[in-house]
Amino acid sequence: MMTISELWAHMQTNPALWLCATLLAYQIGIVVYRKTGFLTLFSPFVIAVAILIPLLFVTGTSYDTFFEGAQFVHFLLGPATVALAVPLFDQRLRLAKLWAPIFIGVIVGCTVGVASTIVLGVLFGASFESIMSMAAKSVTTPIAMGISEKMGGIPEFTAGIVVLTGIIGALIAMPLFKLFRIRKSYVQGFALGVAAHGMGTSRAFQINNTAGAFSGLAMGLAGLVTAFLAPAIAPVLLELLMH
Repeated sequence: MMTISELWAHMQTNPALWLCATLLAYQIGIVVYRKTGFLTLFSPFVIAVAILIPLLFVTGTSYDTFFEGAQFVHFLLGPATVALAVPLFDQRLRLAKLWAPIFIGVIVGCTVGVASTIVLGVLFGASFESIMSMAAKSVTTPIAMGISEKMGGIPEFTAGIVVLTGIIGALIAMPLFKLFRIRKSYVQGFALGVAAHGMGTSRAFQINNTAGAFSGLAMGLAGLVTAFLAPAIAPVLLELLMH
């Protein structure tokens, strides 16, 4: 008969175990999210991460082993992103009228996001790898990790910074909107999408569908623009600041 340790060693490498663990952790996150009145700090994503990281640490499970099961959920990220086109289609007439502000807003937002990270990184004495890892903090995780790797950063570190940026952005958005008297939902949504990627978009849909649609558009455009912008300006700006 197999001992408990042998049974666990066998189960630990089974992708189905970690797929179920991921889904269960997220379901717990949904319950907590509802119980807390939909507070961004307790979003399902945050709760799931808070459950899974200690679990992997305690069981001594590597990320690669975990991802063998979680990759099935990861695959659905693509279709979920494409699904954002539905509310965008509903807002197509308004989007067509606002193409100029949208274009300018994305360029300015992405430039400020990358440049401010580099400036602050240099001021606080961060290493080259850390600065490059944080440069794309405001775009969705898969794109940010690719940008980070291309610029010499650490993709895993980038993933953590992206999550932190999304949480902070979603948390402080509404107080900032009130402070600066930003009341138009499409402006609120667009700002959330540029600055706080997926988590910002989730928060925008809590405002209304218009905010969510503009946030989804902003998130996609920000990822595209940053993918070209960050590798072009980050090394140049860093070199200027270092000298």
